[in-house]
Amino acid sequence: MQTIWAEQALVGDRWAEAVSVVVDDSGRIASVTEHASPAGVRVGVLLPAPVNLHSHAFQRAMAGLTERRGPSGRDSFWTWRQLMYRFLDALTPEHAEAIAAFVQMEMLEAGYAAVAEFHYLHHRPDGAPYDDLGEMSARMAAAAAQSGIGLTLLPVLYEQAGCAGDRLGPGQVRFGNDLDRFATLLGRADELVGALGADASVGVAPHSLRAVSRPSLAAAVALADGRPVHMHIAEQVAEVDEVTAAYGKRPVEWLLANHDVDQTWCLVHCTQMTADETAGLARSGAVAGLCPITESSLGDGIFNGVDYLARGGRFGVGSDSNIRIALSEELRTLEYTQRLQYRGRNLLVTDGRSTGRSLFDAAVAGGAQSVQRQSGRIAPGCWADLLVLDTTAVDLEGRRGDSLLDSFIFAGDDRLVGELWSAGRHVVRGGRHIHRDAIVGRYRRTLHGLRDLL
Repeated sequence: MQTIWAEQALVGDRWAEAVSVVVDDSGRIASVTEHASPAGVRVGVLLPAPVNLHSHAFQRAMAGLTERRGPSGRDSFWTWRQLMYRFLDALTPEHAEAIAAFVQMEMLEAGYAAVAEFHYLHHRPDGAPYDDLGEMSARMAAAAAQSGIGLTLLPVLYEQAGCAGDRLGPGQVRFGNDLDRFATLLGRADELVGALGADASVGVAPHSLRAVSRPSLAAAVALADGRPVHMHIAEQVAEVDEVTAAYGKRPVEWLLANHDVDQTWCLVHCTQMTADETAGLARSGAVAGLCPITESSLGDGIFNGVDYLARGGRFGVGSDSNIRIALSEELRTLEYTQRLQYRGRNLLVTDGRSTGRSLFDAAVAGGAQSVQRQSGRIAPGCWADLLVLDTTAVDLEGRRGDSLLDSFIFAGDDRLVGELWSAGRHVVRGGRHIHRDAIVGRYRRTLHGLRDLL
């Protein structure tokens, strides 16, 4: 049993004083007591820690390598993707594990307690499966075992190179599976992730309307059988145009009309939606998986955040390309894109709360929903996914209540994260991951090896 005592804690929908949280040996919160005497680990501000709902771990090692224009003189998401495919050809399972452990460590230090890994790197560079079909899934699980992050692995179904059903080409063949092999892979992922512990889980990720056929999408949803379903959708204008030409409807419009999209779904990006699609997605109860740093980096567009929240829509945030692992910056960028779009301030505010509080609450609730994780609240029975802000930091001096979150998101950065527990695992202490030296050392060796190969 662990006891954490906080001067202030966000308990339910309000701030509470002198809060004692007891965590049992399973990693769940056993009790929450207000106005308690100090005992155990003593902290200033205790918060529920969110889920990073969308990550491609291997792309962390690409950060900073794609900031030059291509030979055409104009760069876009599509030219970035070609560079990503070339990078993929050099990655071994050992590389993938080291990169994943490093990026998971960064996520924990940034304030995320768990991650949904949208995992599509399955096979050898030539597309041939490894001797163990789940080799790359095993590497993601091994990384999580070292980092201590709460892992939801989302094996990706990727079967075609576009809506016309074209065969996968160079760079994509490592992703490819037919339905039978995907079902086998999903079963293997269940075995591997199940060994991590009770807070680890598996969902299903049909990559996109471009990359799976209509029958295969329906089959993948059936395979999920109520587990989380995550899917890229409506990220780029060219994607929307291709789907519209092939399906007769825009991506979100078609999906909502042809599938029972509900609270088990997470639709990632949605940066190209009409007003009707925005309203429909909000009504569905699904989570919009927003990745504002990556969406800015790739020039995707701006999510219809103001309209979506006004209609009761739910969202969470993810680091996607992992060019930056920064919880506070994801939330800040989300609000700032709305300010640029609408030329106003404090736009994503709900229920009379401050902007920082509104963003944080929504991201915590939406992230937990997106992976069906029993977290997102400091309450008995929930996983002890807990985040501590360092109240000795100058940016938090004299702050209380909502202003703590406003200062964290808009004036500070992730250096304000002091402690973090993931399902009771105390993996960040004094702002530093407990295995940082070993994880960073292995990652450095991996980068040197990749540099030689590239």
